[in-house]
Amino acid sequence: MTSSELNSSKTPRPPRPNLAFRQLRGQRSPAEFAAAVRRAAREIGERVSCDARYVGRVEAGEIRCPNYAYERVFLHMFPGRTLTDLGFAPRSSVRGRRARVEVSETWGVPEPYDTQDPYDTHEKPEESDVLRRAFMTGGGATVAAASLSPFGLALDATAAERPARRAGASEVEVLEEAVRRIRLLDDRHGADGLYRRAAAPLRAAYALLDAGTTRHAAGERLHSGAGELAISVGWLAHDSGRFDDARSHYAEALATARMAGDPALEAHAFCNTSFLARDAGRPREAVRAAQAAQRVARPLGSARLMSLLALREAGGWAGLADRTGCAQALARAQALYDRGRSDADPEWMSFYGEAELEGLEAQCWSTLGDWRRAARHAGRAAHLQDPHFTRNTALYTAELADDLARGGRPDEAAVAGMRVLDLLTEVQSSRIQTMLAGTARVLLPHKRASEVSTFLDKHASLPRAV
Repeated sequence: MTSSELNSSKTPRPPRPNLAFRQLRGQRSPAEFAAAVRRAAREIGERVSCDARYVGRVEAGEIRCPNYAYERVFLHMFPGRTLTDLGFAPRSSVRGRRARVEVSETWGVPEPYDTQDPYDTHEKPEESDVLRRAFMTGGGATVAAASLSPFGLALDATAAERPARRAGASEVEVLEEAVRRIRLLDDRHGADGLYRRAAAPLRAAYALLDAGTTRHAAGERLHSGAGELAISVGWLAHDSGRFDDARSHYAEALATARMAGDPALEAHAFCNTSFLARDAGRPREAVRAAQAAQRVARPLGSARLMSLLALREAGGWAGLADRTGCAQALARAQALYDRGRSDADPEWMSFYGEAELEGLEAQCWSTLGDWRRAARHAGRAAHLQDPHFTRNTALYTAELADDLARGGRPDEAAVAGMRVLDLLTEVQSSRIQTMLAGTARVLLPHKRASEVSTFLDKHASLPRAV
């Protein structure tokens, strides 16, 4: 095959918008519809990672046919309809592409077929075009090829030796998918098992930046995607107790945001910098970073983002033992949260709901030593948390256990601690393990109580992190 024939064969047809699917969404925002998809999935025992961007890709016609997990969920949501009724192409029309997949994998052109969800255990070979890789090996670009599974990433070490070539839209797309995949895996399993594996795709992303892009629009998306990936990897370092590494990654993201003139990315980087400063015992820096984030984010028009940033500021005030400043920031966070969601809300904020609001407020009151109030908010957070976010469920319950223990309620603390221990079979988080260790120390004087004794024995049997 000549080069001209190859180039013509890889030219994708423009997608046709899926108007039927858009009509079914109705008045709901893409984020609200995505939440409904996830709820429907849980009703039938499926696990899908649907978010607002996925809904947008379906409506834009970029996904001609969903994978089997999404198909079951959509048919459950809209009984009596077929995939064709929902605006999708027949599955037979997107099959038999084995030869074309070779070209796709070589040249970095994704097929218009749905990518495999990280939690879908019904994987089929022909469904794994893009998401089985964190980055494609194609285009001659310096891109790390990383096979993604529900439990981590495996770097293709030969990819870094390939000659550099400018990145295009397909490379940017898989970079953005890698960011989502890492976030989803962290939500489910925690940071400890992911951090070192996730560093390789980050190196590849910045290699892409060095190589440049074919179009200005792709360059903007590439800068944003690389910055978001730096923040995601920084968070994995942060949550697993590697504070110096996290600080470096957040600073890298902040520099990328400023070079690209991307206020949304800058606000996100400042947001995480504030959170890290709080955890690292630098509360004044936490306040300053949160306030800087609010200045940058204000024109973006997202009340929910401003609410989260007010909570970051509240955490800093609590660390400074400024009860008044903390209470004022908490009140502002609640008022902003009550304004509701909007299309301006960043995609990365999918974790921020009422449970997170309650959980962060609990942490503030705990820092201030108000154990009763902290326990009340932590209990609400654990109760409200979507079970999809296993790591956060464990975190809020660990916060509850610690607040109850320090507030003089050892039996209740032990019961909550046992729930966390059960969740640790699925979650690996140094943060949560450190919190539990502190709770165990507080409960030691009460070890004669049966509930406390059971918790302490089970906690002592945990394997220690190396």
